[in-house]
Amino acid sequence: MTGADKATKRVFVAGHRGMVGSAICRQLSQRNDVELIVRTRSELDLTNPVAVSAFFAEQSIDEVYLAAAKVGGIHANNSYPADFIYQNLMMECNIIHAAHVAGVQKLLFLGSSCIYPKLAAQPMTENALLTGTLEATNEPYAIAKIAGIKLCESYNRQYGRDYRSVMPTNLYGENDNFHPENSHVIPALMRRFHEAKLRGDNEVVVWGSGTPMREFLHVDDMAAASIHVMELADEIYQANTQPMLSHINVGTGVDCTIRELAQTMAKVVGFAGEVVFDASKPDGTPRKLMDVSRLANLGWRYTHSLQAGLSLTYQWFLEHQDAFRK
Repeated sequence: MTGADKATKRVFVAGHRGMVGSAICRQLSQRNDVELIVRTRSELDLTNPVAVSAFFAEQSIDEVYLAAAKVGGIHANNSYPADFIYQNLMMECNIIHAAHVAGVQKLLFLGSSCIYPKLAAQPMTENALLTGTLEATNEPYAIAKIAGIKLCESYNRQYGRDYRSVMPTNLYGENDNFHPENSHVIPALMRRFHEAKLRGDNEVVVWGSGTPMREFLHVDDMAAASIHVMELADEIYQANTQPMLSHINVGTGVDCTIRELAQTMAKVVGFAGEVVFDASKPDGTPRKLMDVSRLANLGWRYTHSLQAGLSLTYQWFLEHQDAFRK
């Protein structure tokens, strides 16, 4: 075995086909000190504790990025709450416990900004966790993500593990879901503006008044932040977190109105018609912004502006749009 071989880390990315997991894999695959370990759902059922334990026992894994999750929009969360809480809890419990039993010292758990109370003060700091009532529509999913944070903290406290958690803001980019009914705001608007351009429509109607403010982060920035947090020296990480409040917000710290988003989207897509807002439709939460000062203190900042990130995403959409018509 060469010296280079000895320095290679075996890194398991759970959820490697998802938007975030695939972005992490793209970045880690460019490294010569990483051997990526991935499994499809048919190869490894992450909700099966026996299968997950056997996998970890066999693989000699050094690090884990836990990006696997059952995700969906408001309709899916409302329709299948038991599926969302059960499957997410099982995946987290199985992977974190099996990693510990197999002696894996380093793990990064990826959560969601929905862990914070519905009425949390803006911008939302890490300290807001468990200080109020969650948004009812995705409470089961949020509870599972909070449990993931607490699992990591508990294994750290009891067993001296180094299991960390990051909480992303609204993400978009390559491998996003562009389904016409089930997608989030950026892929939904991108597809709507694109199809309106192809039809030659004079206007695109956007739900709501356009005044709510949202924060968006390109998925490549999320992957870079995840790797940055995973690789922070222990003393730096511990100096900026607390044992029972250890998660780190990941975002831009900058938000925009839905109106500004829609106008930027029209520019990126090349839609020349009018953007109209239907104020009779619901707006949702007035503002949702992450406080990212903890991450800034740890030496990381986003690199993609909204327009640049949307341009990259639209290019990817154009290259893959045939798959979305099926």
